[in-house]
Amino acid sequence: MPKVKEEQHVFLVGAKSLGAYGGYETFVNKLTEYHQDNKKIKYHVACKANGDGCMDETKVAEVTRISDTEFSYHNAHCFKIHIPNVGPAQAIYYDILALHECCKYIKKKKIKHPIVYIMACRIGPVARYYYYLIHKLGGKIYLNPDGHEWMRAKWSAPIRCYWKISEQLMVKHCDLAICDSVSIEKYIHECYDGKGIKGSDPKTTFIAYGAETRKSQFDDNEPKLLDWYQKKGLNAKGYYLVVGRFVPENNYEIMIREYMKSRSKRDFAIITNVNDKFLDELERRVHFRSDKRIKFVGTVYDQELLMKIRENAYGYFHGHEVGGTNPSLLEALGCTELNLLLDVGFNREVAEESAVYWNKDEGNLAELINRADQMSEIEIRAMGIKAKKRIEEAYSWQSICNRYADIFLYSVR
Repeated sequence: MPKVKEEQHVFLVGAKSLGAYGGYETFVNKLTEYHQDNKKIKYHVACKANGDGCMDETKVAEVTRISDTEFSYHNAHCFKIHIPNVGPAQAIYYDILALHECCKYIKKKKIKHPIVYIMACRIGPVARYYYYLIHKLGGKIYLNPDGHEWMRAKWSAPIRCYWKISEQLMVKHCDLAICDSVSIEKYIHECYDGKGIKGSDPKTTFIAYGAETRKSQFDDNEPKLLDWYQKKGLNAKGYYLVVGRFVPENNYEIMIREYMKSRSKRDFAIITNVNDKFLDELERRVHFRSDKRIKFVGTVYDQELLMKIRENAYGYFHGHEVGGTNPSLLEALGCTELNLLLDVGFNREVAEESAVYWNKDEGNLAELINRADQMSEIEIRAMGIKAKKRIEEAYSWQSICNRYADIFLYSVR
């Protein structure tokens, strides 16, 4: 490989913050953590200053504040973008403003050969403009095309149409599409080969998200863990767990309905960020409050505590059906022995035979829960061994971050 003589500046655009449960947020957090001592790469991370999922650096350890809008974390330069309240278009506006700030910084600091890595395909209509502007500044645009944003249930038909067109324009105007799933990479070529700039095929590579298989630093008698259990009415191996954003395409409502139909004596702990209005609407639809096993337990920002909660879960549910390699699934496979996954291609691709699968047919998941409750310790332990082996062989954060370092350092000049 060629020797890198200059520090490579990499600008990360698309994550909301460094303390949320989203895939891009987890990715940025781990990428900067594993590369914090790499003197050859300097990261610059855009974060939301306000609105849903915004960055609150006071809740994150090891942050050094530079100003009201800048801070250092994992040796990365992080800058906050204030977004006007423009309704559903806020995410699009956020990415545009973040790109604008990146270009200003690159020009001001006279940075050579910058890489701007954009996560998600939200800004297609202005992709061409920034593609040529960043090229004029001597840089390259890399893209993570995410997993079929246009298919997400929360969007209306016109917005889905926008996402699909935006995806096409962004794939067209990038130097490299880094796909976090083999299925996504295949989809990109099936849809866009022959439709790129000057008819060229999109250049792609596959790099998954990562996970860890180490044990939490907390033991079973950790006071913070026991206090959390007491407040939430839970106990080790006495609950099933799910962690993530409560959005339609993650099928939380189906999981709750099915759990209520099951005969399990264990609790169903849901770690997510929801408000009273949302819970009232959910109650109207499924009447979950009549079932004492269903427990919304809030958010957990302490990563060691969250890892221990995963380890101590009897089983983990994963209902994502849109997207690529999902971080919460990888983390579950790395921590939890028994994983019950929605049977879709993305999840099969990741877990293979290290998990059990359910579908959305009425009663299917409830019956699987009943069977899971009867599994022996030996059966569950064997599933856990398979899951951790799968992560170690294909999804370790160390190997994933090494791949990114190679891409950033040796594919630009």
